[in-house]
Amino acid sequence: MTSDRIAAIWSKLESAERRTLTQLFDAHADRVGKLSQRIEFDIPDHGTNGMLVDWSKTHLDDDLLDTFEELAEASGFAEAREALFDGGIVNPTEGRAATHGAMRGSGTEAQVEEAEALLARMGMLVEAIHQGALGEIKHLIHIGIGGSALGPDLAVDALTRDLKLVDVHVVSNIDGLALEQAFDACDPETTLIAVASKTFTTTETMTNAASALKWLADNDVSDPSGRVVALTANPERAVEWGVDETRILPFPESVGGRYSLWSSIGFPVALATGMDDFQAMLAGAHAIDTHFRESEGRANAPLLAAFADQYYTRVRGCQTRAVFAYDERLALFPDYLQQLEMESNGKSVTADGKPVGGPTAPVTWGGVGTDAQHAVFQLLHQGTHLIPVDFIASIAPGDELDPAHHKALLMNCLAQGAALMAGQASDDPARSYEGDRPSAMFLIDDLDPAMLGALIAFHEHRTFANAVLMGINPFDQFGVELGKAIAKQLDTGEGEFDASTQALMEAAGLG
Repeated sequence: MTSDRIAAIWSKLESAERRTLTQLFDAHADRVGKLSQRIEFDIPDHGTNGMLVDWSKTHLDDDLLDTFEELAEASGFAEAREALFDGGIVNPTEGRAATHGAMRGSGTEAQVEEAEALLARMGMLVEAIHQGALGEIKHLIHIGIGGSALGPDLAVDALTRDLKLVDVHVVSNIDGLALEQAFDACDPETTLIAVASKTFTTTETMTNAASALKWLADNDVSDPSGRVVALTANPERAVEWGVDETRILPFPESVGGRYSLWSSIGFPVALATGMDDFQAMLAGAHAIDTHFRESEGRANAPLLAAFADQYYTRVRGCQTRAVFAYDERLALFPDYLQQLEMESNGKSVTADGKPVGGPTAPVTWGGVGTDAQHAVFQLLHQGTHLIPVDFIASIAPGDELDPAHHKALLMNCLAQGAALMAGQASDDPARSYEGDRPSAMFLIDDLDPAMLGALIAFHEHRTFANAVLMGINPFDQFGVELGKAIAKQLDTGEGEFDASTQALMEAAGLG
């Protein structure tokens, strides 16, 4: 039986010899060559870019990789990957395909044609706004939550440090302070509102949207609803809410929230950077799709990343994974990955509803170098937790200051990986570093729109590959719904709650 075979493979992985990183490097002179890979892509009008992905400072070796490749085969990785790109039902609990890849040209012919038509519609609206069809627009308040906010926020922050065609403010929190901060930064006479919600019913989003329309009206904007663009898979609901059909940008129901940046949810990115840069971001993602679709075994970089993830989470018992971007433009990348990885793979049952056989997603966390070095790296180097680390750095600087800045940034990044691995012995226990702590490196040529798309798509496929190896469904997120349902019950006074919750309601003046 397949389940027995998979269990036997896991047993083999768990009983494998554990050698230190130093021992692994000493035993194989070609280790770096075997466990690092450069992925290159050429985007028309944007040139050639690439990333070097290095897993040599992890504890993977040939024997482990052979066994993980056996696990991938037994888990049906090739078949699952084919279903993902061919529009198969890869989300069985909701009976859906996952067609976010089609939005960047990776899917069935019909799906790609639909995506191209939807993106062309978005492109026409973006161009019309830039040309003044809705009046002078200097600001956009983009209202969403979860994937409808995290992706646009990351991309706008990463790509508009030096130039933005429209000033974008992403608001997700129901806390009114977040919306007020956006109001303070914008002139209502030149502000557009984007409401991003797959269902157009999300409580936080629709509450914020109503307040944004009131702000426009209170500031004498004559037609507040005429300043709204709806980004949704439920256009009928947007029409009912009062948005004109010409300003509704739909996307398919089969595009999940945390995978939706490639759809009309990317509207604020296109408005801020221009449609050409948004298309380049799609092209970079498509290049990774092609690599993921055509490469096998350990030559498939996202799958190799998943092998490392599974080794540390399941075999070595690591409960967290840290991500540090040595690039201020990627400051929001760890936040983005938290939702992508933890909402996708934070499950306790398999795709067929049975208890999962081991730990699933670790806690993803991180920060920006070099700030993080003076905050959390003490624990990484000398703490009692084994925490695999991913580093991301760009060879080309994002600034125009003295090159000494970027040189110091890169040196610090590379030094941290070396130090985690080597450690340092000392007669003073307080100054002793154990070493043998794993890390991986994403060394990119430059952070442009295509590279950002490539980085995000890489981690999407890494997340999917992890799910396949664990036998779980990465495309539902029912755990998100329970708290929302109870919040509604608290609001309506329905249901009975524990004594602590009831006392807190009274203390907060909500009872």
